Amino acid sequence: MTTDIILAGGKRTPFGDFGKSLRDIPLAQLGVHATKACLAAAKLDAQHVDHLVWGNVLPVDQEGYLAARFIGIEAGLPVESAALNVSRACGSGSQAIITAAEQIISGHGKIAVAGGGENFSRAPFVLTTSRWGHKRGPQTMMDALDWAYRDPFSLQLMGETAENLAEDNQIARPPMDEWAVMSQKRAGAAIASGFLAKQIAPIEVRDGKAMRLMKDDEYPRPDVTVDKLAKMAPVFRDGGKVTAGNSSGVTDGAAMVVVAERKAAEKLGVEPIARIVDWAIVGVPPRIMGCGPVPAIKKLLDQRGMTADQIDYYEINEAFAAVCLFAESQLGVSREKTNLYGGGISIGHPPGATGARMTLVAMQHLRETKQRYAIISMCMGAGQGLAMLIENVATH
Repeated sequence: MTTDIILAGGKRTPFGDFGKSLRDIPLAQLGVHATKACLAAAKLDAQHVDHLVWGNVLPVDQEGYLAARFIGIEAGLPVESAALNVSRACGSGSQAIITAAEQIISGHGKIAVAGGGENFSRAPFVLTTSRWGHKRGPQTMMDALDWAYRDPFSLQLMGETAENLAEDNQIARPPMDEWAVMSQKRAGAAIASGFLAKQIAPIEVRDGKAMRLMKDDEYPRPDVTVDKLAKMAPVFRDGGKVTAGNSSGVTDGAAMVVVAERKAAEKLGVEPIARIVDWAIVGVPPRIMGCGPVPAIKKLLDQRGMTADQIDYYEINEAFAAVCLFAESQLGVSREKTNLYGGGISIGHPPGATGARMTLVAMQHLRETKQRYAIISMCMGAGQGLAMLIENVATH
């Protein structure tokens, strides 16, 4: 990559549990909040931003299909700036960052803000039979959130594809629960140490008739134990292994980061934290979509002529514990340098925001540990995998 693309600033909302603190805030407003906080963290005037890219799986609210433009203007970007919504399933937040980088590499911009979000608590119910009339009898309302969680080929829920992955690769239930407990405890430690707080822009939420400032993620359960998780029944298949405890949490939130050409950013006084080195996106069988990080990471490493042990830190999305266990076994990557601050199982997984959230974690980890390389990777519904390599600018 001849153009040096850097990442700077970076903030997110706290992630709200499904149907709880963020359910009354329109998704685009969460995006505006994260964007303003991101620009403030980068000490970047919004008037210098020429592109905003917004990753989102499930549009909600009236402005949902034009959310990127709405967020940009409401966050103070110039009216002449461009805006784009992108969707690549659970990789939508990462795709937004990649798309912003591509715009800059192709010479169509210099300074962008990218990320994404979801407010699944605001997912609508849809009446598909009413537009052209329904002669008689009951009409069935469809759940738009259910659409987001189903494989479009088999119509299996994503959790059933995780069952397929576990069955095909002899991944047992106890290691899944053990991974989930580890994730919860790591998130608890990251909250207690203040690591996660550095990424979060607190937001006012309604609390009964009053308002309160929400500062922390709502989903983590750091006190959970393996014994408690072992008692949970499988959700997706009789006799299965995938439970609500070892699956990612349904949460709401938004995350954004500055993506910019390095010289242009530094000229404006923006301090780079990391740079984008490369990325890879692959297709995999939809019935085992959770295998996606493995071939994506392998392809990325091959592109760079690197090996897995040259990477100092990994963020692999915990869509399901089986995903991370499979990646661990196939890549030989130690969990001692993977998801050290919790993940989708503990913090939650709003697909549009997840890739951006993981990028913020990796950026902060590299800065604080003075390590060099990190990979952010995830599986994606309908069978894809994505991996992005970033480098600490202090080492480059």
